Amino acid sequence: MTRQELIQQIKQKRSFLCVGLDTDPKKMPQCVFDLHDPIFEFNKAIIDATAPYCVAYKPNLAFYEAYGLKGMEAFVKTCDYLKEKHPHHFIIADAKRGDIGNTSQMYARTFFEEYDIDALTVAPYMGEDSVTPFLQYEGKWVILLALTSNKGSHDFQLTEDAQGERLFEKVLKKSQQWGTTENMMYVVGATQGQMFEDIRRVAPDHFLLVPGVGAQGGSLQEVCKYGMTKDCGLLVNSSRGIIYTCNDDHFAEVAGNKARELQQEMAAELDRADI
Repeated sequence: MTRQELIQQIKQKRSFLCVGLDTDPKKMPQCVFDLHDPIFEFNKAIIDATAPYCVAYKPNLAFYEAYGLKGMEAFVKTCDYLKEKHPHHFIIADAKRGDIGNTSQMYARTFFEEYDIDALTVAPYMGEDSVTPFLQYEGKWVILLALTSNKGSHDFQLTEDAQGERLFEKVLKKSQQWGTTENMMYVVGATQGQMFEDIRRVAPDHFLLVPGVGAQGGSLQEVCKYGMTKDCGLLVNSSRGIIYTCNDDHFAEVAGNKARELQQEMAAELDRADI
């Protein structure tokens, strides 16, 4: 999916919602365990219920790898189902890969050739040669970790050099030499609030993938106030706040209602920004 296609979907759906598929059998309703592939069937029901209200899905690889071959089969089936039944949705593999060049080449081949995913989260710690292999695929995206929403983000990301430049700012500046607004996004946690102003000073036009709205306490309105651009420039992710809002036979319906609530809030923000 190109940048312009993504922007078009945002405008058509009046939504910049990304639904995170952090699918944990320990939190799934009992009714799905009567089915052949519970993880996939849970995802399928969530997708069908939320698809009208979102533009992207983000399966988190840790939740599939934890269940071995069966988990990875469910991941592949989920992605194939999205591509077949909901082809206009942006698919992000949240895997946070990144290693020396030849290893990153194989990771890129895995996700962009074998699985044919639109985007992959990548860790930038090892520098240029660990990131650029992912940028060689036309129409595919790198989503680089920049300023995350976890408590430990302060351990490194906010540390300053002698000139007062923080590490996340250095990552933003340097990485723009590798990719463009057409193939690189950044992860910025919703709980960082007004820090979005600092992000936008360094990366004014890049799309941002924003986790942390909902269960982690991030404010959608604050994210939009400081982070939205003339093209929206945001994909706001909600995982637990949507997919685990109900634990009975009505889980998908309730998830759809929650996604619709967020979509309506997002539509208001897009209207306010005249997008």
